[in-house]
Amino acid sequence: MSTAVGPTPTGARTRLGGYWARSAATVRAYLALTKARIIEQLLVVTVPAMMLAQRAVPSLWLVLAVLLGGAAAAASAHALNCVIDADIDAKMARTRKRPLARDAVPRSHALVFGLVLGALSAVWLGLTANWVAAALSVAAIAFYIVVYTLVLKRRTSQNIVWGGAAGCMPVVIGWAAVTGTVEWPALVLFGIIFFWTPPHFWALAMRYRDEYAAAGVPMLPVVAAPQRVSRQIVLYSWAMVAWSVLLVPATSWIYLVTAVVGGAWFLVAAHRLDRAVHRDEVVNSMRLFHLSNTYLTGLFVAVAVDSAFGWPVFGWPF
Repeated sequence: MSTAVGPTPTGARTRLGGYWARSAATVRAYLALTKARIIEQLLVVTVPAMMLAQRAVPSLWLVLAVLLGGAAAAASAHALNCVIDADIDAKMARTRKRPLARDAVPRSHALVFGLVLGALSAVWLGLTANWVAAALSVAAIAFYIVVYTLVLKRRTSQNIVWGGAAGCMPVVIGWAAVTGTVEWPALVLFGIIFFWTPPHFWALAMRYRDEYAAAGVPMLPVVAAPQRVSRQIVLYSWAMVAWSVLLVPATSWIYLVTAVVGGAWFLVAAHRLDRAVHRDEVVNSMRLFHLSNTYLTGLFVAVAVDSAFGWPVFGWPF
């Protein structure tokens, strides 16, 4: 008479451990699709825009609702971008560890994941904030995927200039969530990020020029001489700093000082890069890339602090 022998406790634990390990890896892969680090940067500018619209600290519930909806919208755009750019990501050392580039997630699953996130983000923003903010979030996703990823990215060196407009939308969405409208300070905030984007990404592309070239992405440093790239960085840096001053009438001295000092700091760094390129010196463009993150964060922190204090604004003329 034979007796059936069940799995040993050690074998059961091994299978259970394997299951949890695979599940954790899958969760990490889907999280990587969202490019969470970029989302953090987008949210950093959203809250100050909401505070400026309120000229005070908005309700905590509204802030949390907009942050959640905005994060889901950005995650949707990034996941869909990964679906379209899987072939490019696989060719670049900087991106070849992304989930679709290494087949960690089926492409069809990633597509559904991105579309569902986009739909949920729009409905959430519409119900918790207003439908103007929801519509703007849908427009931002569509612009990023259709205009930037599908039309511009592989066709023109101006891809990041015009395609970068999608990354400017969080400030407009945040403003609309508070006011239900889009007013001139929101457009100024939009313009600051618009002019900031080319120096930020071209500094990065200078460092990874060969990888972009191998992937067939015509970023400006791939198709233009270094001297032209550095000069364009200087021109956009000046435009960014000049544009940032336009926000002064809606703020007080805290923002004014930060914009002037921070802008001067950025311009010095941009000119230093340009000078090094024209002298054929060793160039560390990543220094400007990291500085651009610090500059933008500092400027928007100043917007938030200025709004939190709620001091009388300069107004027109200032």
